[in-house]
Formats: sequence, C-alpha cells, structure tokens
Amino acid sequence: MDEPLAPGAHAPDALAHDQARFVETFRSFLEQVVHDARLVTGATGPTLADVVSEHLGGPARALPVVREEVREFQYVDVDVALSALARQHGGERVVGVGGGDQRHHCSFGDLLGDGYGRFGLAAVDHVNLPTGPDSDRRAVGFGVRLLRVDGAPVAVLQRSAQRQYGREAGLEVVAADEAVAARLLEEVRRTAVERSVLRGQVLTFSGSPYDPSAGGITFLRRPSVPAGDVVLPAGALERVVRHVVGVGEQARRLTAAGQHLKRGVLLYGPPGTGKTHTVRHLLSATPGTTAVLLSGLALQHVSTAAHLARAAQPAIVVLEDCDLVAEDRSHHHGDQPLLFELLDAMDGLDGDADVAFVLTTNRADRLERALAQRPGRVDLAVEVPLPDEPSRRALLALYARELPLSPAALDAAAARAAGTTASFTRELLRRAVLLAATDGREVGDDDLAAALDELLSDAEALTRSLLGGEAAG
Repeated sequence: MDEPLAPGAHAPDALAHDQARFVETFRSFLEQVVHDARLVTGATGPTLADVVSEHLGGPARALPVVREEVREFQYVDVDVALSALARQHGGERVVGVGGGDQRHHCSFGDLLGDGYGRFGLAAVDHVNLPTGPDSDRRAVGFGVRLLRVDGAPVAVLQRSAQRQYGREAGLEVVAADEAVAARLLEEVRRTAVERSVLRGQVLTFSGSPYDPSAGGITFLRRPSVPAGDVVLPAGALERVVRHVVGVGEQARRLTAAGQHLKRGVLLYGPPGTGKTHTVRHLLSATPGTTAVLLSGLALQHVSTAAHLARAAQPAIVVLEDCDLVAEDRSHHHGDQPLLFELLDAMDGLDGDADVAFVLTTNRADRLERALAQRPGRVDLAVEVPLPDEPSRRALLALYARELPLSPAALDAAAARAAGTTASFTRELLRRAVLLAATDGREVGDDDLAAALDELLSDAEALTRSLLGGEAAG
C-alpha cells in the first residue's frame, strides 16, 4: 500500500503541473515586460530624444527646460497661440510620446533622459475642448511641437491637465538658447490673449457636465432681449444702457477728455421685478463684448473674472445677488474675504479699462458703503421697483402677445394685481394657458380671470411671496 502524503505535500504529477503553470506564467510576464520595454524605449525606431536632439542640433538631454503652468480654462487659448506662432515662423512638426502611463509621471527632461528608459514615438494625444456654446477645437493633449522661433529651433512639450496623474496643464520648452525659450513663452502669452476663444463670449463659472465647459468656465448663448421687452420706470432703462453701453461706444472721446471708462451699476429692488431681465438686455445690446456672469457659488471667482475681463475687454462682469458677498461689515464680526476680493477686483483695473461691473441685489440696505466710495465701483444705482398699474398692463401685453386675450381682460387683470411682480405675471399667464389646455380648448378671458383668482387666494399666499410680491386681491 502506498504511504499517505504528509500534510501540505503534493503528488508527483500535481507538483509537475504546478511547476509547468509557474513557468508559463513567468514566461508570459517576461514577454509583457519586453513588449512594454519596446514601447517605452522605441527599440523598433528612433526615440523621442533622438528626434528632439536632431531638431535642436545637439543632445537634448543636456539642455535646460523652461516650464510654465497654464490655467485649465486657458489651455485651449495656448493651443491656438502655439499653432498660430508655428504658422508665423514657418510651420512645425508634432510628435507623440510612447510609454503608456509612465510618460505622464515624467517631466520633459525625464522623457529626454535615460533615467526612466528611452521613450519612443507614438500617436499624438488630442483633446476636444469647447470654444463656444456650439463649437470646439481638437487640441494637442500630450505631444511635442518641434518649431522655430526666428530661425532658432525649439521643442515644446504640451500637456493638458491630467488629474489622475496629479499633473496640471502646462508647457515645457527646450532650446539651445534659453533666451529663445523665454521669448517663445512670451509670444505664447501675448498671442493667447489676442486670440482667446473667451473673447466676445458670454461665460460663467459652473463646470456643469451638461454644458460646454473648459476648466470650469461654461459658455452660454448670448440672449436676445430687445429694449421693448424690458418694462421699467420711465427713463430707467435708458440711464442703465447709457452707462453700460454708451460709455463703451464713446470710449475714445471719454479717454481723450481724461475720463475713466471703468464703471459700476447697481440694480436693486424686490425679487422678480426684472433685474436679471435687464441684465439680459444689456448682454443682447453688446454683441462682441465679453461677459462674465457670477451668481451663487460662482461669486467666489470674482478676482479671476476681473482678470479675465481686463484681458478680454470690452467686458461686462455681472454679480447677481451681490449682497451675498458685499454685505455691510457692520452686520458681521470678523473678516469677509469675498467682499475684499470684490473691492480689490474693482479697484485693480485701470481707469481706462473698458469694463463694466453690473451688480444686482434684493437688499440694497445691507450693501457695503465702500462700494460707492471710489469712482469705477458703483457710479449709478437704479431701482427696479414693483411695477405700477401701467407697467403691469405692459407686462401682461408683453407676455400675452401670442395669446387670444382681449385688451379689456388684460386691463382688468392689471388693475387687480397690485403689488405683484413680472415673475407673477409670467406665472399668471402660464396658469391661464394650463387651465384651458386641461379642458382641451384655446385660452380665453375667463381662464385669465380664473387663474388670477387662484393666485390671489389665501391658499396661494406663499406662492405670491416666492414670486416676489403680495397682491391686494
């Protein structure tokens, strides 16, 4: 009888099978290592260092690298600038870098040296980046541009932001003459500002995954709101437009007369009265002007918005519900960093900067007085009050222009809806249409009256409050 196997022992056949499996696994591992090494070293062709050295006319690994970080939302501008400069200086060649994930952990100097292996060539990585609400650009995401600056050869590693590898967006430049590298970066900065895709756009800071966004800046479509669609007290809209739009149109004359262009407008009044609607008209009336809209959490980007506005002027910076950051310091203890950022942003622009700050608030009584203490902060404050009866009638006519409602019905509704807002009027007409649609018919005067009864009822008191007013009934 065979002796039993000791605990943990293997039969001869089983042992041979395990050994064979180990040998096969180790062989596959070695094959993969060799395969990856060929990808990294470029054993089947020239390496990155070979190509860059040939372009520069000497060993690239011996040259210093000049680095410059790029803010993520400016990366597409840098790509545009580099392409433009390459055309200006006679063209370029763009090569990709092999080596898989390892290359992303390396600087340009590492890629050109021997410490991490010798990196081969590969296809250029590209990224699609928005250049507007309905357009984008195929930019270099990871690649090396080989070009010349005034005849001197330069190599530029261009890298988009790669959060997974802990890498910010940036450029790394190698040239035989370090002054040439510095001159290229200076030209890139200037050209990026001149050709910025942000110039003339309507922008906000949100980073919504459902909007065209570049590094947290989202492109918005410019609204179309004619002056006839804005209902304000007599002369109010004209004053706002003259201050925001007119100053820009007369910039040359004002500058020649020694007058500052930087200006600030405050629109204040109850919620729902038309402050945002007025802002939309200003944006509509200034095509080609860069506009940065800040509200809610985006107000924390006021300093960045001001720098962007200065670079892309003429510009408008809109701060909605500015009392969230500009509340009077006497109401608080301790520092208010966003308030100081706002004041610094408004003061930091030169007087001849064609930049308008447009602020809106529901609580003008709580605003910091320092906003009006220097020219270029808030030079004009315009109240947007609850609409009077003629204004309510105008709002009803405006929002009901596509509806078969009689003038008499609109007159009656305007008279009954004292103390209500433009938002209330919009909701009133929506409910009238809904009442008729539920019954499968065209909206009529009776529906308007019934919707108004509903909104003026005690049960709708909270709704009226949320819409910005309290009606008399």
